[in-house]
Amino acid sequence: MKLPSEAELLRVFIGESDKYEGRPLYEVIVEEARRRGMAGATVVRGVLGFGAHSRIHTAKILRLSEDLPLIVEIVDKPERIEAFLPDLDRMVGEGLITVEKVRVVAYRHNGKG
Repeated sequence: MKLPSEAELLRVFIGESDKYEGRPLYEVIVEEARRRGMAGATVVRGVLGFGAHSRIHTAKILRLSEDLPLIVEIVDKPERIEAFLPDLDRMVGEGLITVEKVRVVAYRHNGKG
């Protein structure tokens, strides 16, 4: 897939323990993005954070959290991101969803596999 140089970055900030229909929400989001043929998705685990409730989530040894912050990032064409937003809104009960314009410098794979 070729991405235009002007694309959008969709970020979904959720908790590791968030679920959708009994499944980990981050997995559901990534699988849906793949099903839609989006350019790619990455899940990043945070070591410290807080959200709307100001509750601290941390990976410190003495305060092991089972609900670390996660960020799901997806870069794709603006129209594909826009089409995904209604489904995300339905899936994400608590969290933050942002979209920003990005400039794609390179999007490659080696063709193996």
